[in-house]
Amino acid sequence: MYRVLVVDDENNIRRMVRLALEYVGHEVTVAADGAEALELFGNGRKFDIVLLDQRMPGMEGLDVLREIRRRQQSACVVMVTAYGTIDLAVDAMKAGARDLLRKPFTSERLRETINAAARPWAPAGAASTGLIFGSTTINGFRIEFTSGTLLHDSHGYSQVFSVQRPNEERVNCSVVLSSVLVELVKVHADREAFPGGDRFWQALCEEVLANYLWQNGTIDPDTAITVSDLNPGMRRFIDTVLSA
Repeated sequence: MYRVLVVDDENNIRRMVRLALEYVGHEVTVAADGAEALELFGNGRKFDIVLLDQRMPGMEGLDVLREIRRRQQSACVVMVTAYGTIDLAVDAMKAGARDLLRKPFTSERLRETINAAARPWAPAGAASTGLIFGSTTINGFRIEFTSGTLLHDSHGYSQVFSVQRPNEERVNCSVVLSSVLVELVKVHADREAFPGGDRFWQALCEEVLANYLWQNGTIDPDTAITVSDLNPGMRRFIDTVLSA
């Protein structure tokens, strides 16, 4: 069982989370805002996991996360939000979050996410120098791309992924960037070649899958996600990569 610091400005959320985690044996401490959280956190030795809300008065969750990571680089932090998009996931992962949990969530999803975040894990085959993520964890689902499986032909790009569910079951899925989408990306960026070569397209596939998990919170075995439209989130992703 784990020692968990729960940070949320809503009393009913703190109460629900505390009861759900204490029911299965976790030791829970609660904080109502970022300042209280940092005072309780101290040097981090008293806690195994921090469950941290993003939208709070005063310090926002990302600022608290950065300070926690400054104090303890190995801190295990799960960000929680009802408002964010996949862009927040990018920022949270860059700042060192282990996972991002979307509100509303069930007690079961909460407990699964806590257990998944606390497990030691090193991605198999995932490049640590990825354009955005070294490893991607969304709603308790961990994403790995299978090395050497990016395909490029007249139909576009396709990438196979292995997704570890919170219950530790793995499923395979694929993301297909249609030839139409590929051309739209090139037009938007006004270029034919992209930094990182194939890794750019792998990262774009990863972005699509992460967004799918963020929106749906589940995935079936052998799911195939085909994308033909360039949505605003993908445009922001492309612009971020090209401006880095």
